[in-house]
Amino acid sequence: MHFHEKPNTYVTNVEIKVSDLQRSLAFYQDVIGFNVLHEGSHKATLTADGHTALLTIVQPDTVEEKLSRTTGLYHFALLLPTRRDLANIITHFHEKGVYLGASDHAVSEALYLNDPDDNGIEVYADRPENEWGWHMDQVHMVTEPLNIRSILEEGDENWNGLPAGTVMGHIHLSVSNLAEAEQFYTKGLGYDIVARYGSQALFISTGRYHHHIGLNTWHSENAPKLGENQVGLKTYSLRLDNEEQASMMKANLRAMGAPVIDIDGGFQTEDPAGNVVLLKL
Repeated sequence: MHFHEKPNTYVTNVEIKVSDLQRSLAFYQDVIGFNVLHEGSHKATLTADGHTALLTIVQPDTVEEKLSRTTGLYHFALLLPTRRDLANIITHFHEKGVYLGASDHAVSEALYLNDPDDNGIEVYADRPENEWGWHMDQVHMVTEPLNIRSILEEGDENWNGLPAGTVMGHIHLSVSNLAEAEQFYTKGLGYDIVARYGSQALFISTGRYHHHIGLNTWHSENAPKLGENQVGLKTYSLRLDNEEQASMMKANLRAMGAPVIDIDGGFQTEDPAGNVVLLKL
């Protein structure tokens, strides 16, 4: 889990808009296994360990359904501590009758599902980093069938919700223009490109993780940004290492014409596709 500690620039919290807060709370507690950290009339913060906020769900006063093609969230990804935890959540999902997608990415083993508003969710476990294949500065990732039977052999069917060591492993974003997104995230925020898939997808990270952020135009090339009241991504948060890094990012972003707004504990910006990023120390 050292990829999700300083000095890396990693995702800490994802904030999504939903159409029915109580329905979403039931789903994220009963199906995904979160605990509620804070709950208000239109907003709730969810945790795995009882004190770290991983997911925030918000019900706008006026809710609009998402259009079929917009930028925004492709999925957020919850990283489980061990393969045993992945086995146990597979058993839990099966008992709940949850429809799943599943893939072996060589660096990780992943499950895919959607919440009641079709917000995409990945739940995954990383393979040991010494098993990842690197060619120069590019990591080898694939999308192949997942060997669920092999995973289940490691399970103990001891499901008590998300393990306390669960973190927000990465976020995958739909963007309208991949070249513009690449410029923003590499030149503006200092990320390294670790995998590229043709002209439609890019994976970036710090500290040689397989990816802290995924970017694609698979269903969103030249698409409009998500509306303010449409269900989907509201913001996501990145942890910064120090003040010097924050100052450098601000200067880089201003130089490329990106917005920079000071907020409590850091600053806010917006990528070229309209995805709002909160950067905090």
